[in-house]
Amino acid sequence: MNKKMIFIGLAIVIVAFIGFGLYKASGLTSIQIVQTTTIKGSKEEVFDMVRYLKNFPKWSPFLAQDPAQKYEVKGTDGNVGAQYHWNGNGGKDIGYQEIVKIDMLNFIGLKCDIQKPFEAQPTFEYTFKETPNGIEVTQDFKVNSELVPAFFMWLGGAKQGMETTNKQGLDLLKKAVEKEG
Repeated sequence: MNKKMIFIGLAIVIVAFIGFGLYKASGLTSIQIVQTTTIKGSKEEVFDMVRYLKNFPKWSPFLAQDPAQKYEVKGTDGNVGAQYHWNGNGGKDIGYQEIVKIDMLNFIGLKCDIQKPFEAQPTFEYTFKETPNGIEVTQDFKVNSELVPAFFMWLGGAKQGMETTNKQGLDLLKKAVEKEG
């Protein structure tokens, strides 16, 4: 086989890989992950664990993954406009989340502004519902991205990682409330 045939074959494989990757990435330009957990505790306890950002370190999956992470709450905690800022992984993870909507004991909306390791503006919406087994907390996570960043998310298996991290957060929320209750 001559060099030209090897080059053409390699080019076809690369183009096919990129084409397949872009096709798969097109499904990741808009990601929504909805997960639910049921927590034994009062609706107020569960709601306040999410509402007051000072409580986030008790159930943050990111702090569990990076215990050296630095964080601070800015604004009036528990109110619209309050922000939880983080700087972790030796300055490689930087951003904040902000409370944007509160419907007392029923709903909390947060928007994030991630600056590192990539730029993104995901949202988290939490709903709280009383059930016979406890308080059902539903977390609705959404993030949009352009095609090229979505391609790299596909390469890195980012959606699976997001699902795992979000589940870890809900598990830690449950543990934090039930431990204090």
